[in-house]
Amino acid sequence: MAVAVIVDIVGSRRIADRTSAQRTIDGVLQRLTEDGPPVDVPLHPIVGDEMQGVYPHRDAALLATLLFQLALPDGIECRFGVGLGEAGEIPSASGGISEGTAWWAARAAIEDVEALAASAVASARTQVARWSSDAVSSGAASEDGDDLRVVNAYLLARDHLVAQMSERSRRLTYGRCVGATQRALAAAEGITQSAVSQALASSGANAVVEGFRLLRG
Repeated sequence: MAVAVIVDIVGSRRIADRTSAQRTIDGVLQRLTEDGPPVDVPLHPIVGDEMQGVYPHRDAALLATLLFQLALPDGIECRFGVGLGEAGEIPSASGGISEGTAWWAARAAIEDVEALAASAVASARTQVARWSSDAVSSGAASEDGDDLRVVNAYLLARDHLVAQMSERSRRLTYGRCVGATQRALAAAEGITQSAVSQALASSGANAVVEGFRLLRG
């Protein structure tokens, strides 16, 4: 099974300086190669405001999408569709074209995110879907007992916590996820260690960091 990830920029047409925003996102992608989980095909821009990548397992994709969200500055947001299925390439004169059921599921997942964000869950940014012979599913239990409803419920709660964070709190959360000490973060931010501790506690970051640790195993 492959895990395909599709990323697009929320409201990209409303960003005044799209070129500068893309440079910022490129920097985030570089940080993911340094700090992120194992990856088969690193996330990279495809066309317009979309990026794609392939991860070896679902949890790696969930870790990467969290770090991606935390690394973004205010004013730039992305949504993520994670698809479970098969991924391959179709040869063409201009190079391989990504194809397979994992991509179809990822596309369905990102459409689910858009629908959720447009209705009752404005903070929704990430969902997972699996391709089956019957349909794309984001809510039914799979044959191996893995219940995507549980995964997607976790993602809704995680996204909500991240959405409420300030840019500094996201930076601090990112740092804690990748193993930085509170003392090191305080020095980088020019604040006291006590202020770091308070920011992490008040923003819900500690729950996000613990969830990251559990996913990483």
